[in-house]
Amino acid sequence: MSEVIQGSHLNQSILKRRWEKFKTLKRGYYSLILLLCVYGISFFLPLLINNRALIVKYNSEYYFPVFSGYVSGKTFNQDVPGEARYRKLKQEFIKNNNGNWVLLPPYPYSPFEDITFEGNKMYEPPSRVHWMGTDNTGRDVFARLCYAFNISISFALLLTIINYIIGIFIGGAMGYFGGKFDLIFQRLVEIWSNLPMLFVIIILSSIIKPSFYLLIGIYTLVNWISMTYLMRAEFYREKSKAYVAAALSMGQSEFKVMFKHILPNSLVPIITYFPFAVVAGISALVGLDFLGFGLAPPTPSWGQMLDVGLQNIRKWWMVFAPVSAQFLTLLCIVFIGEGVREAFDPKVYSRLR
Repeated sequence: MSEVIQGSHLNQSILKRRWEKFKTLKRGYYSLILLLCVYGISFFLPLLINNRALIVKYNSEYYFPVFSGYVSGKTFNQDVPGEARYRKLKQEFIKNNNGNWVLLPPYPYSPFEDITFEGNKMYEPPSRVHWMGTDNTGRDVFARLCYAFNISISFALLLTIINYIIGIFIGGAMGYFGGKFDLIFQRLVEIWSNLPMLFVIIILSSIIKPSFYLLIGIYTLVNWISMTYLMRAEFYREKSKAYVAAALSMGQSEFKVMFKHILPNSLVPIITYFPFAVVAGISALVGLDFLGFGLAPPTPSWGQMLDVGLQNIRKWWMVFAPVSAQFLTLLCIVFIGEGVREAFDPKVYSRLR
């Protein structure tokens, strides 16, 4: 019986065995599940945390402001400038009891509304209305925190994926072809890596109004170097092995050999490095936003929230909220990274075992 179990274990694919190993590392596994669930929910924040109504029934007509966008207050006979005030509109409909109604999101506050909206006050402490209080302009801290989470994770993931693509192509070509191609690119990479990139980023951000995708482009100019060196070493090590010579002797192209044969055998350092690259991406965005060279206000940002909180240090909730969110998010990602590193340990699971 034990021989049958052992045989079935050996017949499992290496990736499946590594996944089973990762699932036994509870901290990393549950952190991955939690982070994926929260990140998935964050894409539906306009339906969950928003001051725009989901549905409005007014005089037998239906409106969907959260999908259609701006709807003037005059549409609902409100004496307010600009867009309708849906929280106030709901109270009016309930008071009049004329068959009209408003369906609001579960948390009816936007990360962008300030003291110009009805009922908003500056420096309100946490309460049943504002779960994490309001900031120096009357904006809801909890709403900004949730939207900033989605922006931070999306930024870090996109940045890491783009850096991986550039690093795999350039580093793989350097390691596989070697020779003058490798020497030329090594010198270029060394020159580029010695530039004061932090100052370059600050200068570019001060000249050009930074946006989400522009910041990704600026940071990509810097972050692809580390992955390039890593992939160069992996491809240089793998190209001398027998399976590469066998593939070339069978007439396969060098491009196919690089990305069909060598790359799958170089996935371990790529996968184990990924969570920590995401941590670096989040930290980079928070740092730039804190210094004032990141995303333009009023975009929700942990760094900007932390900067405002430190300027109002006595309002404890304004510091506690962004620090706690960053700490818990980075802690989960580090736990995932530890689990991945253990699961992909070549001493435990390798193709020779």
